[in-house]
Amino acid sequence: MSTTDLDQLIDMGFDKEKAELAVKKSGNLTAAIDWLDKNADKSIEHIKAEDTQAAEEKSAEAAAQAQSLVCNDCGKKMRGVAEAEYHATKSGHENFSESTDEVKPLTEEEKKQKLQDLREKMAAKKAQLSEQDKIDAKRNEQISRKKTKESEDIKEQLKVKEQIKDAEAKRREKQADIDAKKRIQAKIAADKEERRLKAEQQKALRAGQAPPPVPEGKHEHLYYLDRKLTKSTAAPQPTGPSTSKPASEYTETRLRFQTPSGNVMKTFPVDTTLFEVASAVADEIGQDVESFTQTFPKKVFDKEFFGETLKDLKMVPSASLIVK
Repeated sequence: MSTTDLDQLIDMGFDKEKAELAVKKSGNLTAAIDWLDKNADKSIEHIKAEDTQAAEEKSAEAAAQAQSLVCNDCGKKMRGVAEAEYHATKSGHENFSESTDEVKPLTEEEKKQKLQDLREKMAAKKAQLSEQDKIDAKRNEQISRKKTKESEDIKEQLKVKEQIKDAEAKRREKQADIDAKKRIQAKIAADKEERRLKAEQQKALRAGQAPPPVPEGKHEHLYYLDRKLTKSTAAPQPTGPSTSKPASEYTETRLRFQTPSGNVMKTFPVDTTLFEVASAVADEIGQDVESFTQTFPKKVFDKEFFGETLKDLKMVPSASLIVK
């Protein structure tokens, strides 16, 4: 065969070393293609080993005048042992026998048809691989989309949970502010009522009249008030050294607030928190309170101190604070 035949076989995708061996073993391009088709699954080493064995067997067959081998399972005739072994590998057949019939070479028409069948087979295999690649690519894209959607769904669920958590925290904070303001308002109302009762008691005592009826829950306070007023109207007592009242005995404290709009005086129970005081002052001046500054001793009470009581902050029995 010519070099042109070898080039054609290489262009068709055959291995160069196998193609060279096929050219050497065959008489034309068609025969070379037929040989390559039969030996497609064999390595070069295997083919060379088969050639050696075939040469030995050929000598033996020549002595026995055997012209071919026949597959007893399907009846196909083969030129030699190598072809028979290849047939056994592809078909799984195992029963072979010698034959004196010579395997006729293919006609030109048969060669052309075999070459065309081989080309079609290779084209079909290539198309099958291409179609499989498309199917694999489509499946991989679907998997990727599914993973992306699942990831987005998880992120959305986490976002919703965070929003619910933030809303609940804000609701609790708002409710705490409302409850604190209610306590302050109730305290202010109680202070107003207490001052009213004090005024009525004082007025009645000055006029020498019986004091007005005492509402339930006010007896202890008015008893103390009666003692105080009676003592203040009695004959003067000899003066002597006086002792100041301990801060621990005070139940109320009087605070003076210096605000941007002026000074404000208020009285609170000693167990009132600084947060409640800030809420009451905020209602009074119409703006939020961020901190208090004590003039003497100099000290700043920011929101870190709002949970402590006036008693704990040593603002009993009185204190002067600058509001910010």
